[in-house]
Amino acid sequence: MLAAVYGDDAGSTDLRVREIDTPEPGPDEVRVRVAISGVNPTDWKARKRTPLPPGRVVVPNQDGAGTIDAVGPGVSPARIGERVWVLMAAHHGHGTAAQYTVVPAAHAIPLPDDAAFELGASLGVPALTASYCLNTDGSPADRVVLVSGGAGAVGHAAIELARVQGARHIVATVSTPEKAELARAAGADTVVNYRDADAAEQIRGAVGDGVDRFVEVALHENLELDLAVAAQHAVVTSYAADEPSIAHVPVRRLMSLNLTLRFMLLYTVPPAQLRDAIERTTDAVAAGALTTLPLHRFTLEQIAEAHDAVERGAVGKVIIDLP
Repeated sequence: MLAAVYGDDAGSTDLRVREIDTPEPGPDEVRVRVAISGVNPTDWKARKRTPLPPGRVVVPNQDGAGTIDAVGPGVSPARIGERVWVLMAAHHGHGTAAQYTVVPAAHAIPLPDDAAFELGASLGVPALTASYCLNTDGSPADRVVLVSGGAGAVGHAAIELARVQGARHIVATVSTPEKAELARAAGADTVVNYRDADAAEQIRGAVGDGVDRFVEVALHENLELDLAVAAQHAVVTSYAADEPSIAHVPVRRLMSLNLTLRFMLLYTVPPAQLRDAIERTTDAVAAGALTTLPLHRFTLEQIAEAHDAVERGAVGKVIIDLP
């Protein structure tokens, strides 16, 4: 099969396309003929920041969508031909930047016939991260939710999931008018440029008693704003950071609010909570409540450009069409 790979005897992180062996599913696994691979920040970060032992070659990308074409022992043959979206493929060992991937059967989630593969490839990391952040301390129903980075992939999913789960008011923070329009289209009630000098006043004016749940993309930059608009007993869940990111925490202010400061990494979410996030995402897809951001399409041969686009902060969703 054709696949994008990196790694070699010199430990190169350069991406290249070549023929490799088609993987076979083992016990409780399925093989998926990938139609579309989704690219997330975690994909280029893992490639550039995780040293590989000499001789190891990796197929990147966690997310994708396609059709099951083979199953391993313990999986019903009835699943062959099923349209699915997959999660944490590269984490399992076979990334989606290839014509075929193998994942645990539980990580190949049925995709309704009326849901496009483009949507399926946009779920995985963004939707499950958003769902965990919104729900780990109980449902966001009737809560005020603030989504920082409301035009990003996680932010977009968080707005739509908060809406379908009955959040009372959804605030999104962004940095440009273009991103503001995307956040509004996703369903945000209030959109604020976090760079405005009166950003806190704008948010407080919209939500009154403050924000209950925060889906936070840059805690080290946004904690001061979050604290300025937080309600009593608020929960701030941080899901992203660069290595040098350091947040200075004013302990007494957090104590005064009885605020919970929480951190998450999708790959280490407890299995039961991951299953809950998958179920909530599946329900939202079935309800037609999730959409894609504007798409930036690349071919497999252009995978290096696709990774670079995500690293540069492309506005929208970067996907790769598999041959």
